[in-house]
Amino acid sequence: MPEMLIDYYKAIEQSSARMLEAARLKDWDEVVRCEGACAVLIEQLRYQAGQQELDPEHRQEKARIMQRILRNDAQIRILAEPWMAQFEHLFEGQPQVMH
Repeated sequence: MPEMLIDYYKAIEQSSARMLEAARLKDWDEVVRCEGACAVLIEQLRYQAGQQELDPEHRQEKARIMQRILRNDAQIRILAEPWMAQFEHLFEGQPQVMH
């Protein structure tokens, strides 16, 4: 369980890397599971950020981690585009239901 704020960033990065690997394998169910794990970690990070501050010595590390997460996200999006287009095609011509 992460204790310091930087640990949350590291955990999010690890989940992001797992998500990218799953996307490379076209395991979209695993991508969705990892995305859920990231969402939980992000919420925990938000809460903890209100309780404590990031140590000054971890700020550069945070920036590097965030850059890696953004690169992973961009690669996942590129890999998911064909899948998303195929998914959207399934619903073409279907009536749209608004709730």
